[in-house]
Amino acid sequence: MPLSALALVLAAALLHAVWNLAAKRAAGGPGGDHRFAFLSAIATTVLWAPVALWFAPTELPQWGALQWGAVVLSAIVHVVYYLTLLRGYREADLTVVYPVARGSAPLVTAAAAVIVLGEAMTLWGVAGVLGVCGGVFLIAGGPAMLRSALTRSVGSVAVLSADQAAQRQRLRAGLGWGAATGALIALYSVIDGYAIKVLAMGPVLFDYVCNVLRLPLQAPLVWRERATLPAIWRVQWKHVLTVSLLGPLAYILVLTALQSAPLSHVAPMREVSLLFAALIGGRLLGEQDRGLRLAGAGCIAGGVLLLAFGVPHP
Repeated sequence: MPLSALALVLAAALLHAVWNLAAKRAAGGPGGDHRFAFLSAIATTVLWAPVALWFAPTELPQWGALQWGAVVLSAIVHVVYYLTLLRGYREADLTVVYPVARGSAPLVTAAAAVIVLGEAMTLWGVAGVLGVCGGVFLIAGGPAMLRSALTRSVGSVAVLSADQAAQRQRLRAGLGWGAATGALIALYSVIDGYAIKVLAMGPVLFDYVCNVLRLPLQAPLVWRERATLPAIWRVQWKHVLTVSLLGPLAYILVLTALQSAPLSHVAPMREVSLLFAALIGGRLLGEQDRGLRLAGAGCIAGGVLLLAFGVPHP
């Protein structure tokens, strides 16, 4: 992987960690749900309009049916991904849904990149992907989730209490929704990678139009609660602006990196954001053991090194 692409992905991971910390704080406040996402989409459309207009006159006339199809499909998948993630958080624990989603997505993305985009993956590359996924799993508190699952499985011989049965149901729901979320992350990653690498679409305009198209897709979700939006904005405006500025910037850096690096390498390296979040001090997933975090950091660092330097660039 070129060093320029590596720098872009690492910078994007840091920005991703920062805006996710803001989104997490917002989620605990008034309207920190689909209404916050809708306000963020509106703010993104307004704030990034001047930048998009800079690229639009030269790039937009070159878009044909394939380019517009990729944009529309990406916007739809992003909205479905978001709704799936929210559903998982409603029906299961964050400590189950998040590590399953973030840990499985790079594996599926790398496999899809090899199959769909024809990218090469050596043993070094496989080791790097597994290292990053393993590190994400450790930092996210995955071992605690497994211990909980095993404990409940052993206890299944006895008659379960109502509370134990509910916990088991939440665990199963978390595994299912987490896996579905990871699959959707992989899906939009492959779509966006195809748009940038094969269709040669510009990252800034591609991401902006995708965000614009998400507005009509999300509008029905907030229509009945539209009267609450001004009050939510007054409370959450700092978090909205943080997400709206840094979120697109982080993803544009990732898409720019895809212009010179394989998707099968870029997608796993994005998970460094979880490491940055832990270093910044955000406890994204509840209680986390310091030893596991250090071990996870080592796995992620080793995986990134393998992906960046141990894999021949095609």
